Amino acid sequence: MNQFTLIQGPSRELESFPHIREFALAKNTTIQLDSFIPSEAEQLLIYCVVEGKFEWFVNGREYILYPGDIAFVLPGQKIGGAKGFLEIGTIFRLHLDLHRNESDLSLGEWSSLSSCESLSIEKMLLVNNLSVLLKVKEGIEILHQIHNELINPEIGHVTRVNHFIDSLLIIIARQSTRQADPRRDFPRTFMKLEQELRRNLSHQWSVEEMAALFGLGTTAFTEKVKHHTGFSPLNYLINIRISEAIKLLKRPDVNFTNIALDTGFYSSQHFSTTFKKLTGYTPGQFRKRSLLNDNT
Repeated sequence: MNQFTLIQGPSRELESFPHIREFALAKNTTIQLDSFIPSEAEQLLIYCVVEGKFEWFVNGREYILYPGDIAFVLPGQKIGGAKGFLEIGTIFRLHLDLHRNESDLSLGEWSSLSSCESLSIEKMLLVNNLSVLLKVKEGIEILHQIHNELINPEIGHVTRVNHFIDSLLIIIARQSTRQADPRRDFPRTFMKLEQELRRNLSHQWSVEEMAALFGLGTTAFTEKVKHHTGFSPLNYLINIRISEAIKLLKRPDVNFTNIALDTGFYSSQHFSTTFKKLTGYTPGQFRKRSLLNDNT
């Protein structure tokens, strides 16, 4: 198995792949001290063990990885050797740049995944909080396919490489959800969902996106939410929006339009209608009563 390392810039093979910062099939035959000190990732890093046994520090925890295991870290998380060096063995490395906007990390235009799918994958990885996946045979196969396309480029190889990367990310997200097994501990994982919704209430969440965070279909997810809360997923979301709006209404310096948009309503009118339906008061009436109560 030959050494194979491509780095964005020096490697002509990556000229058509600006999102790939590094791709390598690396065989380590000697141990060098301080060769893999834990450090913070700037890109999405994916490591897959082909041969050997590796003791790594990944996102705050120590793991032992064997052939078929995949480690991945998001930007801002840490990875490195538990003892500061890279053990003897063979691994795939794939470093991907993610597109950054105000509140999220997402894939770039190279990906054929929809924006909804891309966001769902990102949220799934964040919520599950797993950094090492066990025995992901499909992952090794896909990385070998990427390797073959890069060293033997033929017509359509750019499309195929990008397709394989999409497939790898889908497999990682799915396996992350299965390994986390939220079905066994739905209430605890459900709390993470609520935290995620409250953190980004202005986003127009769909039932599909929320269900994806659990790795469930919409029907199974809806049934679990109804059993756990008594509400459908969208009605549950509306209740969260209203509870956050109530907090903001107690601040006289925040206008109704900003409250509506910040909590995910389409307009101040939509906010006002929904608020009155659920509380019996218009936002203005509620604010006046709240201020009067505070002054008495």
